[in-house]
Amino acid sequence: MIEGLQGKVVIVTGGGHGIGKAYCEGFTKSGSRVVVADIDGEAAEKVAADMGKLSEAGSMAVTVDVSDEESANQMVAKTVERFGRVDVLINNASIFATIPMSRGRIEEISIEEWDKLMSVNLKGVFLCCRAVLPQMRQQKSGKIVNIASGTALYGPPGRIHYVASKAGVMGFSRTLAREVGDDNIQVNILCPGSTLSEENPTEEILKMRQSNLGARALKRVQVPQDLVGGVLFMSSPLADFMTGQTLVVDGGQNMH
Repeated sequence: MIEGLQGKVVIVTGGGHGIGKAYCEGFTKSGSRVVVADIDGEAAEKVAADMGKLSEAGSMAVTVDVSDEESANQMVAKTVERFGRVDVLINNASIFATIPMSRGRIEEISIEEWDKLMSVNLKGVFLCCRAVLPQMRQQKSGKIVNIASGTALYGPPGRIHYVASKAGVMGFSRTLAREVGDDNIQVNILCPGSTLSEENPTEEILKMRQSNLGARALKRVQVPQDLVGGVLFMSSPLADFMTGQTLVVDGGQNMH
């Protein structure tokens, strides 16, 4: 728990699974009112119901396709209709663990997959930020945390579309932070390391996650709960004078 998040209205995109679900739980335990937004509406409903059992602050589920402008706008409209404001937006939805993607080199990635991944991972962040900004500007307050990736810092081979999309999120966030600073809106970036976010990991996935340990100062597999503290901090009053910054949480793989 972090002080100052009690009663805050928080939207978490991709909140129905994996890391997003862990964010929802962290905010709920801190007394926030959580909007679980996910393209998988059934999963969002289940997480929202679970959050309701943890806290009486209030939670709701919204089915959203972050790559669709009207869907993103409706996500915000439903939030404001229910809670009257939006204090925090966590742009977590992306194509990665729960939505399969190619892990090959550039020649092996189709144009269709490149476009689909960019439409969610980068365009989705753009659309959700644009949807929430009128409300935050009206309030003269708000916090946006955009989830990037440690892969954007060191550029590993394979998944070049994913790495490029997350590097785009970082650049986008810095520019947006300058554009909305006069409205007392903070925009920051969280870069996770390789995280065991799959709910039912196969032996192959476990081996892949363990293969990253050698480059880390803290040699254990990263799990979703390792990221919650950073997201809560950047969403809280403790980070009121922090914007355009990148927080890397990867066990010391990237000393950024």
